[in-house]
Amino acid sequence: MHTSTAPLAAARRRSGAGLWFLVISGTLWGTGGLTGTLLRQDTGLSPIAVAGYRLAVGGALIVCLLVVTGRRPPRGRAAWSRIAWYAVLAAVYQTCYFCAVSLTSVSLATLVTIGAAPMLVLAVEAVTGRRRPDRSTAATCALAVGGLAALVGLPAGGFGPLAVFSSTLLALVSAAGFAAITLLGARPVSGVDDLAGVGYAFTLGGLLLVPVAAGTGGLGFDPAPAALALLVALGTGPTALAYLLYFRGLRTVRPGTAALLALLEPLVGAVLAALLLGDRLGPVGVFGAVLLGVAVARAARSSRSGLAAPV
Repeated sequence: MHTSTAPLAAARRRSGAGLWFLVISGTLWGTGGLTGTLLRQDTGLSPIAVAGYRLAVGGALIVCLLVVTGRRPPRGRAAWSRIAWYAVLAAVYQTCYFCAVSLTSVSLATLVTIGAAPMLVLAVEAVTGRRRPDRSTAATCALAVGGLAALVGLPAGGFGPLAVFSSTLLALVSAAGFAAITLLGARPVSGVDDLAGVGYAFTLGGLLLVPVAAGTGGLGFDPAPAALALLVALGTGPTALAYLLYFRGLRTVRPGTAALLALLEPLVGAVLAALLLGDRLGPVGVFGAVLLGVAVARAARSSRSGLAAPV
């Protein structure tokens, strides 16, 4: 009996480690909003320029680490095809998100993008037969969307129907990009590991955003020590490390659960903004934060209650 239960225990340990990787990645993503805001305030860069720098710096730091440690670059067509897809998807969802923000508000763009991403992942899993939705998952999704809506609020008046429609459409494209990365990351390919995949993909993704950023305010800024420190911090914690842990977590946790745990990003971001930037959540915002916390806890418990087999 001991022999038969050993593989199951080992699988549970791997699943538990993957769950913690996802929790840490979501928490790190939550620091990205604060760091990016401070960087924009310090440098005057446009949001898209900050996104481009974020990807490029995070990716370049990983590539430098790979070179210094003597790691070989990815090999094979499948590996570089995966890297190219990651790069394009990262550039697309970052650009679409910030364009959605510029048309209406951060609230609407965040609500649609982060709220729709888990739904899209779960829908693909259901359609492809990889996982059938159940009542518990539906309840968790409902809590997540309700909590997110209460936390970020709804956009104030003044936006025309065309602006709201266009912003919502761009936010949905952004959500689809993140959902696609989540589903791709759950299926590793030979010739490239998580570290190399994130490093080369984000470097390429940052380069893809250069022409977009150049047309929306430019890329130049005063390279003062404070600005450089914020840029390195943004590229390291909420970018390189967070995505590396996210992809590692996807090895043992289902994509739908992983996308739900990514809801830690707005939750942590809102708490940090309240503590460090003086933002006031208010009773509705606090209620939304509690609902989001419950949704994340339910997703984590669901993952631990049974083996989340690699997919």
